Amino acid sequence: MIVPDSKQNQGLKKSASFIDELSSFASTHSASKWQGTFAEFLENIVQPNPKRYTRSSHQYLYDMLCWYHHARCEAEDQSGVPKDLFTDDLYGIDDALERVIEYFKGASAGSDVGRRLLLLLGPPSGGKSSMVILIKRALEEYSHTEEGAVYALQGSPMHESPLSLVPVSMRAQFRETYDFDVSGELSPYSQARLDDEFQGDFMQFPVERVFLSEAARVGIGTYAPHDPTTADIADLVGSVDLAKVAEVGDEGDPRAWSWSGAVYAASRGVLEMIEILKVKREFLYLLLTLTQEKNVKVSRFPLIHLDETILAHTNMAEFNKFVQEKENEALLDRMVIVKVPYTLSYKEEARIYNKLVSNAQAFRAVHLDPHVLNLAAVFSILTRLDDPEKEGLDRSKKLRLFSGEDAEGFSLTDVSRLKAESPEEGMHGVSPRFVINSISNAIIRSDAESLTSMEMLLALKDSIESDARMEPAQKKQWVDFLVIGRKDFYNRWVKEDVHRALFASFEEEAQQLLDKYLDEVEASLDKRQVTDPITGEDRPADERFLRQVEEKIKVSDSGKGSFRQEVVRKAMVAFKAGEKFTLDSHLRLHEAIEQYLFEERRDVLRLVSSAARPDDDTEQKISAVQERLVHEYGYDNHGAREALNYVTTLLSQE
Repeated sequence: MIVPDSKQNQGLKKSASFIDELSSFASTHSASKWQGTFAEFLENIVQPNPKRYTRSSHQYLYDMLCWYHHARCEAEDQSGVPKDLFTDDLYGIDDALERVIEYFKGASAGSDVGRRLLLLLGPPSGGKSSMVILIKRALEEYSHTEEGAVYALQGSPMHESPLSLVPVSMRAQFRETYDFDVSGELSPYSQARLDDEFQGDFMQFPVERVFLSEAARVGIGTYAPHDPTTADIADLVGSVDLAKVAEVGDEGDPRAWSWSGAVYAASRGVLEMIEILKVKREFLYLLLTLTQEKNVKVSRFPLIHLDETILAHTNMAEFNKFVQEKENEALLDRMVIVKVPYTLSYKEEARIYNKLVSNAQAFRAVHLDPHVLNLAAVFSILTRLDDPEKEGLDRSKKLRLFSGEDAEGFSLTDVSRLKAESPEEGMHGVSPRFVINSISNAIIRSDAESLTSMEMLLALKDSIESDARMEPAQKKQWVDFLVIGRKDFYNRWVKEDVHRALFASFEEEAQQLLDKYLDEVEASLDKRQVTDPITGEDRPADERFLRQVEEKIKVSDSGKGSFRQEVVRKAMVAFKAGEKFTLDSHLRLHEAIEQYLFEERRDVLRLVSSAARPDDDTEQKISAVQERLVHEYGYDNHGAREALNYVTTLLSQE
């Protein structure tokens, strides 16, 4: 008998678990099909919950967002903006997401915003397409739930609402009966079928439950522009089907029309218009009329009622060209434009890279050192920022503030003002795709199964210099940003890693220093003596020690009082809550203590990391540092050696 090894056992368990999850998904997403006459639909489906089946496309979409939000929250906590659909995939663009949700909320409430086309505007790879894809996939899932059930006239190419059968003369009575309005008219196709097959008896017209599906062209349509000179509006509204004309004998017969246009597929749901400003102007007028009037006009037929939400997106180059043409002003007035910029937080940008890396096969066997993605993100954000005009503020400080970190001379309260001063930040700069492609190329060219931060910077530098689209001045500026990222961010990060790895007792030693600082600060503020733990004698507060710590984070002599009071306040809050005041209780003081320790141990660190021919004792220390970098700080052996060598170089230059 062959006994599987532990790895095989793990694989079998994962497979069994996945099959169980698939079965669970299938059972929870299986929705009951339904068919019946219009009379049965009114009695069995509409009567118990008429609101659910009189929703417009905007109401349906907003309800889907709320359903997704409620499904993710605890039953007791259903407050907040319903943007949960996007939070697992789109990072750092919360303002844009909230504006999109505001559009759907306003449109679902019946405001005039629902008569406007929603245009997502932003740079390439900024999240516009991803946002629409998430909405389309969620609509498909929602339509399989009881809350999202959709019913349509059987056989209708526009999957029309069965309530369109209610005669106009009886709609006031419908409102009195069900307390909801019916809008829209039967399409020419369904009207012809009603007359021919059911002799006008709409109560016998068959109704069925449908499920939104982009692949099946039910409730979700997508249009991508072709060459504007050859694009045919029939792609949107259909055309005469000559084969069917031969059967019915009349081009004006609805049965002779090809109802395959994208606007028909999107009826009752969403139409995605990709790069919408590349289409002919007649396309835009048709779409904007559809949004505003909820109908389209094609030859040989009366107005065709269609209720659908149009989500369009385009890039900045196309939009700027469109705006410059005066004849487009009327079209712009009928759009709601939401800017979707790149994120300006390097932490959120790194999350994007982590997601892309996790999904890429090429990265799965490659170890990235712990700062590769953050450092790449720093470079990206630097390219997206404008040079600040305020004295004492540079791009590095601005980047820290936008990422929720403190910067010398400024506070997080300055962020909103800085963003208001440069509203176009994030609408330009490097795209996530450029960065990931650069890293991919570096991995492909290398035989190593590891990538360090410095190797990543060299890969970006190579991509910049070999990009034929960029002007020399821009290339130089972007290479300079790589240098800034290394000097202002990576140098500090890697030194902290090596320092902590060198001193196994770092946390304990740092906490002791923090306690000493707190004792000295309290004595200084209270103007009282401190008992020296060694001599037992009373002495004044050690001002020299306090300033040595505070100067590590640029606390000025004039600002030391307010800083110390802030520390004491936080310590008192922790004490009242029954908690210990630790390094994590005050991030700036944490950084100061780290740097103070680092300065005290600089000579030891230089000895350990720079010994060309180390003795046995030093060799053991080097091995211990590398091992701790690997096991506790996310490096592999290659990256740990590179980090030690790099820090050695930095120390020799100081």
